[in-house]
Order: sequence, then C-alpha cells, then structure tokens
Amino acid sequence: MSSEPGDIGTGVEAEVALRQSPLDDRHRALGAKMAAFGGWDMPIQYTGVLDEHRACRSDGVLFDVSHLGTLHVGGPGALDALQRLLTNDLNRIGPGQAQYTHLLDARDAHVVDDIIVWWRPDGDFWVMPNASNTGPALAAFRDVTGPAGPGGPVEVTDVTATRAVIAVQGPEARRRLALVSPAAALVGRNRVAGVSWNDTELLVGGTGYTGEDGVEVAVPAPRAEALWDELIATGLTPAGLGARDTLRLEMGYPLHGHELGPGITPLQAGLGWVVRWDKGPFRGRDALAAEKERGVSRRLRGLVLEGRQAARDGYLVHLDGREVGRVTSGSFSPTLERAIALALLDPAIEPGAEVSVDVRGRPARATVVTPPFLVR
Repeated sequence: MSSEPGDIGTGVEAEVALRQSPLDDRHRALGAKMAAFGGWDMPIQYTGVLDEHRACRSDGVLFDVSHLGTLHVGGPGALDALQRLLTNDLNRIGPGQAQYTHLLDARDAHVVDDIIVWWRPDGDFWVMPNASNTGPALAAFRDVTGPAGPGGPVEVTDVTATRAVIAVQGPEARRRLALVSPAAALVGRNRVAGVSWNDTELLVGGTGYTGEDGVEVAVPAPRAEALWDELIATGLTPAGLGARDTLRLEMGYPLHGHELGPGITPLQAGLGWVVRWDKGPFRGRDALAAEKERGVSRRLRGLVLEGRQAARDGYLVHLDGREVGRVTSGSFSPTLERAIALALLDPAIEPGAEVSVDVRGRPARATVVTPPFLVR
C-alpha cells in the first residue's frame, strides 16, 4: 500500500499502556490516524501520507516528535562522560551546536541507538535517543557517570515528559515559522539556541529527519498546544510519522530497528563518518576496530525497483539465483514515483548491479544505488 507508511506502527505495542504526547488532543481533533510507535500513541497520518510527504517537499509541515527521548546531562564531568560513551567527537563542536552520533554495544559494536546531541548554550547537553531506546540509553549513561567520574560529577535526568518537540520542516518552513517566532526561524543548521516566545522559553535546534530545511522546537509541555495552534495558523500542514518515514527513506537516512540495531554496526550501515577514531576510547571501540580490520560482512545499499510495488523489511535480495541480502526498509517514493528500498547486501555488490527482490513470492528487478535517492 503505497499510501501507507512503510515500516511504522506494527500494532504490537497496542497491548501495553502507551504514552501520549502533550499534543494528543490536537491530533485527535484534526482526525489523525493514531498508532503505537516506540511505546507512544502517535499520529501516523492526517489526510494521507502522500499529501503530507509532498507538502514537506514543496512547502512546510509540522511533525510532533515528542516521542523522542530527552536526557539532560550536566555537571563538570558531562563532556568527558559523553566522549567516553558515544562515537562522535563533541570537541569538534561547542555550546550552541548539535551533533549526530551513535551509542554502541560494548561487546559487538552494534548500534544500540543513533542519537542527536544538542549542546545547549548554557553548557549542558540534551541527549535525544529514539523513543523505545530512552531507557537503554539512560542505563548506559549511568554506567559511565555518577558522583565521581573521571571528569567530575555528572547528572543525568530524563526530562522527556516535561516538553513537547515540534519539527517544522520544508522549503517554506522558516518563512512560516518567522510569523510566530522570528528568532526561532533564524536558528541555523546544526545550531541550538534558546528563544523567548510569548513569555515562554523554547530550545530550538537546526535539525530534522526529512532532508529539507527546518528546525525542531522544544516547548514546555503546558505550552505545546498554544504553540502548535499558532504554527497551524500560518498554513503549515500537520504531518504524521508515515510521511516522516517516506521522507527519510528518500534521503537514505537510517531508522533504528531497520538499518541500525542488533547485529548492525556503523560500518555495515555506511556510517563510518560518525566514528572518530582519534578522539580516544569510547564504548564499543575495540569491537568496532576489529570489524574494521577484518572487513564488514555486509553493507547498506539503496535499491531502485521497477514499478511502484514496495519491497518491505525482510524481503530477500538475489543475484544470479543466490541470496545476497535482505531489505531493511522500503516504500513507494512519492517524489520519484517508484519503489525504493534500503538493503543490507553482500559487500562485493557494487552500485549499478542488477538484482532481484522477492516481493511476496514474485521477483522484482532492482538496481543497486548509493543513497540518497533524492539530492536536495
């Protein structure tokens, strides 16, 4: 179903109590289709994934991404603790900037989570894991922090419930956002700034997951609905996680649980640039270095299929009659108007190769490419 999100909302989580966003009432009032995602009840679509996807590529949309975790890390030893835990090097940035990084398993270097770190202007950090990984990330941080870490005391607090996060994305996103908060609209790519709006302090990051320009705005939970309403009034289109998934897929961005997770390392995922070998020790470094030395057993590639029928997670990929990998994510691309997918393949298979994907028992021809599928 090309109009439905490719890998969002399995429904398995529906049997457990789901957390609700501070914007839950607004989503339901807009008629959103809700579904379980990462332990949260979140909007998957409003009018439809295709419409919302295209609105982001052509104008501007709002996503509620409050399901993402937020860990406030502070204290004299905060920077040292983060450096010892995460793969990227925070010394390459500074206060008022953001960085993408990985948290690895110490034993086999698989990606426990991919994380955005907002280095707040006040010197503390907001570490933002994926929804279902907030607990594991918090446990990992507590393993390397405490009152007497090498760099000094560190405090880690889960502040997820205290705020909502609204992603404003698209080529017209900043223009529309400026009608509500000119200062928020000026926060640059990978920058982080505190902004005052209607006597409320916002934290704004020049980050996103769509490939379009825009920002993500953290607002205190009691003020989230008021900010959402003002943003909607500018003509921004509310968009659900289904469109967020197809947008990120067109850019080749990984989704934890698909392109990252148990058994998948940064090197297999083609994200070696996230690893800064020269910064000193970090969790999982030795295991990752061993894999680098022996070479990866598989590598993430893109697939462009003939036609519109999507290849989903787990579909097998064949070359000359032999199995050479499996699809990790796939969907119909509203921009390219054809099916695309990401797949972990035999590392010997290079871009340009012609392969076959087993789509529900029928072979579908595909060409191996290097993501992104869409150049912005």
